Amino acid sequence: MKHATHIALLAVLFGLVLTSCHKPQPLPREQLLHRLRVLQEQGCMFGHQDDPFYGIGWEYEPNRSDVLETCGDYPAVMGFELGGIEKGDAKNLDSVPFDLMSREIIAHHQRGGIVTISWHPRNPLTDTDEPQEWPAGSAWEATDGTLAAILPGGEKHELFLTWLERVRVFLLSLRMDNGQPVPFIFRPWHENNGAWFWWGATHCTAEEYQALYKLTQDNINNSLFPSVVWSYSPNLDGNMPEEKFLQWYPGDERIDLIGLDAYEWGTEEDFIRQTRADLDVLCRFAAQHHKLIALTECGFANVPDASWWDRILLPILCDYPLSYALVWRNAEHEFFGPVPTNPESVTHFRAFHDAPRTLFLKDITPHK
Repeated sequence: MKHATHIALLAVLFGLVLTSCHKPQPLPREQLLHRLRVLQEQGCMFGHQDDPFYGIGWEYEPNRSDVLETCGDYPAVMGFELGGIEKGDAKNLDSVPFDLMSREIIAHHQRGGIVTISWHPRNPLTDTDEPQEWPAGSAWEATDGTLAAILPGGEKHELFLTWLERVRVFLLSLRMDNGQPVPFIFRPWHENNGAWFWWGATHCTAEEYQALYKLTQDNINNSLFPSVVWSYSPNLDGNMPEEKFLQWYPGDERIDLIGLDAYEWGTEEDFIRQTRADLDVLCRFAAQHHKLIALTECGFANVPDASWWDRILLPILCDYPLSYALVWRNAEHEFFGPVPTNPESVTHFRAFHDAPRTLFLKDITPHK
């Protein structure tokens, strides 16, 4: 009897070992979601759009970054833009070559950073193959009826499916040398409560917008589901009750991260009041629905007051449980990040960097 029991026990233990050995590994998106949740408990990651491509007085020089040269560390989050990929262009709408973009996305993932990707596609209803003067044919040519034209049954539906396929192929190519896909946050159709994009609220119905988001997700998720964290990010409103937010929201089953795009275009007081009002609503919603929350775009054009970093932005990041805050790019004509050649900018941005609440690359990769 003891011998039989011993054999049975060994069989159970052997079965447990086999089960543990064959336990499926979490998908890359699940790993990224877990990591984002853990990091959100530790602080708010700082992000910068197009960080490795160009900055103040330079462009496309290897291993350069205005953030790195200002504070000695890379941003934890880097943002990349796909506008133009839908046309098969070699460069995006900001003249960044897609082959270089692919390499930098992989490089930031390899160094332990987080990747977020946006997409400002051209207007499929008005775009032509002939040269057009901006904004004609661009994402900013906000015409009525575009969504109706690209949804099933519309005159541009097949064209739009071709555009989605080109996006899917590029995103699928984001893989490490060992074939492992690079996980990323994908943020299509953002700022939809504004009027400046062809998918904006004044140019379509809420039902059309939700159908567009679902069409995009379903086509990309055919093969990319293991890699993609999906974001939904309206623009700063200042008066966004939950029922207004829900009217356009694609649904809990579709969204992983809720964002807010918040720029200081008016007065300092308006920016603070409006941003806090919207975050009060969105953070409460995110907590109740178990979603991540972030300032998916933010900034102050040309940062005329360098103390904005530690005096205005930092208190907001300290008061809300944000995953990250991404400022827009440092372009030649307009910049939103720190300026490494400006002593005042360096002083205030370093104070922002050194604050316990802000997380940069070294803070999220202590083993590196």
